[in-house]
Amino acid sequence: MKDSTISALKGILPESAVKINEPMKSHTSFKVGGPADVFITPGTDEEIIDCIKVLRAEKEKYFIMGNGSNLLVSDAGYRGCVIQLYKNYSDISVFGTNITAKAGALVIKAANEAYKNGLSGLEFACGIPGTMGGAVTMNAGAYGAEIVKVVRLVRMLDLKYMMKCEYASSEMNFSYRHSLVKEHPFIVLEVEMELMKGNPDVIEKRMNDYKEQRKAKQPLDYPSAGSTFKRPTGHYAGKLIEDAGLKGHQIGGARVSDKHSGFIINTGTASATDILKLMIDVQKKVFDRFHVKLEPEVCFLGWK
Repeated sequence: MKDSTISALKGILPESAVKINEPMKSHTSFKVGGPADVFITPGTDEEIIDCIKVLRAEKEKYFIMGNGSNLLVSDAGYRGCVIQLYKNYSDISVFGTNITAKAGALVIKAANEAYKNGLSGLEFACGIPGTMGGAVTMNAGAYGAEIVKVVRLVRMLDLKYMMKCEYASSEMNFSYRHSLVKEHPFIVLEVEMELMKGNPDVIEKRMNDYKEQRKAKQPLDYPSAGSTFKRPTGHYAGKLIEDAGLKGHQIGGARVSDKHSGFIINTGTASATDILKLMIDVQKKVFDRFHVKLEPEVCFLGWK
């Protein structure tokens, strides 16, 4: 990346918010990935907009990420600027039955804030490891519910016009692991959710039940990106993988979890290439056996 670009970014952000050759394995739940040329963590709408304007003027590539819970970065890293909307951009506020969360706020934290304020509707999200921006982008869900269930309004940056805009939930084209954000050049900035008053004891019990289910069924002791593949229509990815005899199947340090076949885990020594090779192998073997194409739920960065 050009020195002029880096200097301009440092003129916008605090010095601690601009890192050079930052290892992406430190910012992804898979714990793999080579360095990004530049890694920045803006904390306001204005900083986000100003940084993107600089990158565009300098004709530099950039990528927006949350906390990396659904991202597989190549071992070679990313030749461009990663803009992380996470800890520096994570405020949550509660007004009556409304919760407003910045894109970088953790979904789990929003669910806990709802519980603390006696608000029901987000219990299903107490185990979703991503950020609110990512949850809206992919309409994240668990235990039969999805984020569309509670979203009232989404505030975004329209990258085409570099203008902030608002969309009601009904305008967001939500469907399974999909939203308007995947159709147009938008960045989620803030999410407003409408919940309902509830009994704190009932809310807490429901959340604890979900947490116990997650602990019992998912390989939480190993780095992963959650469910590796989307649910195919009429099937469950994990069952197809298990029925294909792939539970425990391993390439390098990447392994199909023995606990839940829908998860590919890093046993501790995996490279990003190991994980990708295993994903491709699983897709091929499931298709050969059942003629069902598994689509990744994981996002990719830095791959040629």
